[in-house]
Amino acid sequence: MDRLIYTAASAARSLMQRQDGIANNLANANTPGFRADQVAFRAVPVRGDGDPTRVVSLEATAGFDESSGALDATGRNLDIAVLGKGYIAIQAPDGSEAYTRAGSLQVNSDGTLVSPGGLAVASEGGTINIPAGSTVSIAKDGTVSAKPSNGPSQLVGRIKLVSAEPGALRKGSDGLLRTETGEDLPADPQVQVASGSLEGSNVNVVEAMVGMISAARQFETQMKLLQNAEQNDQRAAQLLAPAR
Repeated sequence: MDRLIYTAASAARSLMQRQDGIANNLANANTPGFRADQVAFRAVPVRGDGDPTRVVSLEATAGFDESSGALDATGRNLDIAVLGKGYIAIQAPDGSEAYTRAGSLQVNSDGTLVSPGGLAVASEGGTINIPAGSTVSIAKDGTVSAKPSNGPSQLVGRIKLVSAEPGALRKGSDGLLRTETGEDLPADPQVQVASGSLEGSNVNVVEAMVGMISAARQFETQMKLLQNAEQNDQRAAQLLAPAR
């Protein structure tokens, strides 16, 4: 009896975690540069008195979908889309280097080129500062130029573009990507960007909706199994009860 309870309860909890992951993907279906989270599970023995004869399923880090999203031309000079498997390097709040595909860049009040989340875009010299009143243009190699209203265009920096081997990056709770070791990736001159465009999310909405419905139905099945286990336990207690 307890095996049925452990199995059904473990499955129900895993399906709830799967629904959370799918819901997060659906919520970011229109977020530029978003990478769909992938959920996986592993069996872990239940520790306690006696031998570990029961197991439960726990969520395991499966990474994210690294496939590229569709490009959407915006015509905005600060919008860039990374072509291929590269990433834009930015400075995380803790001072470390993180990576993203979100290319809707902005210039903050200090004149610093920042990511959509307000984090400074990394360059070979630290950060990129844009002179006030300048028109910004970004080349394919990430070179940033600023043209003032009454003067020639000048080079102000180059966005650090990196590449990583499949599975080398992990997504944090803040949505940013980092290496497993915490080390910074070197700049890759082969990575290019398309100016005036944004990369859409790589979430497949139809597939996510089907997965959500499937997970909900499987969850209902596990709850029915738990109810059956409770009913069987009650019937067994009645059969074993001493006669009065």
